[in-house]
Amino acid sequence: MYHGKPTWFELTTAHGRLTDADAFYAGVFGWKIADAGMEGFTYHLASHGGSMVAGLMEAPQDEGSPPPSWLIYFDVDAIDAAAAKVTTLGGTVVRPPEDIPGTGRFAILADPQGAVFGLLQPEPMDPQPPVEEGAWNQNKESHGNWVELMTSDPDAGLAFYSALLGWTKSSAVDMGEMGTYQLFRWRESDIGGMMGLGNAPVPCWLAYFGVNGVDAALERIRAGGGTIVHGPMEVPGSAFIAVAHDPQGAYFAVVGPKQHTP
Repeated sequence: MYHGKPTWFELTTAHGRLTDADAFYAGVFGWKIADAGMEGFTYHLASHGGSMVAGLMEAPQDEGSPPPSWLIYFDVDAIDAAAAKVTTLGGTVVRPPEDIPGTGRFAILADPQGAVFGLLQPEPMDPQPPVEEGAWNQNKESHGNWVELMTSDPDAGLAFYSALLGWTKSSAVDMGEMGTYQLFRWRESDIGGMMGLGNAPVPCWLAYFGVNGVDAALERIRAGGGTIVHGPMEVPGSAFIAVAHDPQGAYFAVVGPKQHTP
């Protein structure tokens, strides 16, 4: 539908802690959270202002389950072809394409450096929803606002995702000893950046959610039992960012004005 657009954000939290995660993110972002009603599987849906923004679920009670984390999904027009292209480009299919009744078709993959991401081919809709509808909207608070890749090879990362999702190279920011922060575009808008690993132990994606007042959001994060890892820090465009993790350890970030604006 909108090939290459960030389209969904999905939290996998610790086993038995889904209710706690619901309460934390509802407190931080004002999300309304309800059970999706999926038979045989507990999956919660978070909405804000009438738009579905994120899904939340818990990890299985298995030894060796991955730690709590956010997964970012990108829209594709033909998911089976896209999954096949991932392998051609040197990536890995972690979970092959399968249907979600009433929603579309999804897959989970890893790029050549090992960063995990999702792809989603939404079911056709008539009329097609406008591009600003859904989980991704850089002009609405509590929606997806920015995506960031930390990787062992940013140049290879940009080449991979450009070939797969049609992203284009934008401006670059010199971060001194930390290297270059390379912005990239979807259509005509900057939607994210790529950089070296920094403090990340392995290549990974980081989801940013928009807030109207970063300082107040950080207070809500702390009040809910989360931890501020980095920031707040001013970035180009007169915005502020901060990176945090929730009480179960899943990392996420917030971006917006430092103080609430009417």
